[in-house]
Amino acid sequence: MFDPELESFKTSIDLRAYAANQGYTLDRKKSWRGSAVMRHLNGDKIIISRKPDGHYTYWSVRDDRDHGTIIDFVAHRKGLNLGGIRKELRAWAGVPPSSLPFLPELVAIPKNRGKVQERYATMKVTRRHPYLEEERGIPALVLQHWRFEGRIKIDDHGAAVFPHFDSEGLCGYEVKNRGGFTGFAPGGTKGLWLSKTSLADRCLVICESAIDALSFAVLFPDGQARYASIGGKPNSIQPDLIRAQVKLLPQGSGVIAAMDSDDAGNHLAEVVRQAVEGATRPDVAFRHHEPRGFKDWNDQLRGKQQPGFLPPARLTGLDAG
Repeated sequence: MFDPELESFKTSIDLRAYAANQGYTLDRKKSWRGSAVMRHLNGDKIIISRKPDGHYTYWSVRDDRDHGTIIDFVAHRKGLNLGGIRKELRAWAGVPPSSLPFLPELVAIPKNRGKVQERYATMKVTRRHPYLEEERGIPALVLQHWRFEGRIKIDDHGAAVFPHFDSEGLCGYEVKNRGGFTGFAPGGTKGLWLSKTSLADRCLVICESAIDALSFAVLFPDGQARYASIGGKPNSIQPDLIRAQVKLLPQGSGVIAAMDSDDAGNHLAEVVRQAVEGATRPDVAFRHHEPRGFKDWNDQLRGKQQPGFLPPARLTGLDAG
């Protein structure tokens, strides 16, 4: 049932300002006009965005169940019932603007596949990428390998751009750049970033990010492996996309959930495991593989890069039959 007061709370109270009042600070380097990254000293990290209907919404990187509007945010953190939430937000809605922290406008980004595809078409496919090579330690030989041809672009800011696909084609793209910048196509939807495939493939490696997938390919060269990325927290359509990819695997293949070494990574691995089971392919084995001593696969790759660590001969393992 539509409730005008609750609807007003969701649209008129800037969730970023309320979160700041609860001890969260804005990570300006990782935020952009379409989403705000905020962190708490207790280790929580939330992503706040604004929907086309004006609702401020959030999700917690630490807990997949912790997401929604400002109503959910208050309920999760203060344990209040709906009556208590109303009292809390009625008082907060009356806070004068002069006492609130200054925050740049958070723009609502509508979904628009056509615009996403137009912007992506203007970007260049690249065989060399300064950011990926110099900061992320991805060898040029990997970027130039047929497996990843056309799956990495570079934009006008020098960022690495990784296209995402759903059942209808290009639906968005991951963006990574210097300074820890992480973004996603404005107006886009997460699907799967996918490498090219071969009939000889016997393994599908699914990672949190495309950079982790490239790093895994360097660390564990396998000419019969194809790669995918979900781009972080999964949405409602991605399990179906994973199931579709599992169904395409040759008989007797395996799936590796190569996620980060943390609670969020364990949760994502479970999402992949359930998708594999849902594909009704008893011949396909599942395995969760996480980095040891490092948070993610790119950390492990960069941590191991010493003179002589990755000679070109090692990379030819990608072509092993």
